[in-house]
Amino acid sequence: MEMENSKIEWTKHTNNLWTGCTKVHEGCDHCYAEALARRWNNDVWGDDKPRKEVKSAFNNFKFYQKAAAQLGEIHRVFVGSMMDIFEKPMPLVGNNGEPYIDYADGSPICTDYLRDKYFEEVIPFTPNLLHLLLTKRETNINKIIPAGWKTNPPQNIMYGASVVNQKTFDRVTKNLKSVNGRKFLSIEPQLEPIKLGKLEGIDWIICGGESGVKKRPFNTDWARSLRDECAALGIPYFFKQVDKVQEIPDDLQIRQFPAFQAA
Repeated sequence: MEMENSKIEWTKHTNNLWTGCTKVHEGCDHCYAEALARRWNNDVWGDDKPRKEVKSAFNNFKFYQKAAAQLGEIHRVFVGSMMDIFEKPMPLVGNNGEPYIDYADGSPICTDYLRDKYFEEVIPFTPNLLHLLLTKRETNINKIIPAGWKTNPPQNIMYGASVVNQKTFDRVTKNLKSVNGRKFLSIEPQLEPIKLGKLEGIDWIICGGESGVKKRPFNTDWARSLRDECAALGIPYFFKQVDKVQEIPDDLQIRQFPAFQAA
């Protein structure tokens, strides 16, 4: 759930404020996070289910920041692998499954409590962490972020959005034009050829095929096309995987990262 030296190749750490989500589009069909939640008997999946708080999340950020500062490095943190940071507020439960209640008025405490705390108490105080905020709900970004971020976004965050085909690419990139700040696309699993065209305002592209027993077909020529378009547009390109079984072809051994812009 949270780990140092994440197994996800494009980040050093993963961290989650809570666990649980709801499927959005065809890229979610074989969601590993849902499978893990069900394996752990966490009933946190779906639009009618609560989300479970991750107690260690805020201490994890402190640990990551301290370690990166001691090394004089910038470490990437993916928030989050078992949640969507820009999901609408959902009721929170603890490890015992009991709901969190505001004792002042008896109302449920929701995920926006943790998200606001993260925005206010973590991001401003972790200059050695690059927070990668990946979502499938890019239209919610401007609705949820602090008002000041709309004109003055923190330099240690990147907004990411998931894309799987030309339809989602066209929609997502159109929606992201209204979001101020650095942005990246996670094109994984890529399910068909995608043309970037005259893409602007995207600072990083990650690409890869699907893994697992139900993996859908992936053609490495799709990745080559994206690689070449990214090179022409000057966008850093990161090829993650074919399917976690097949070796990555030599000409796709490309793992570029965006430059970090210090405040």
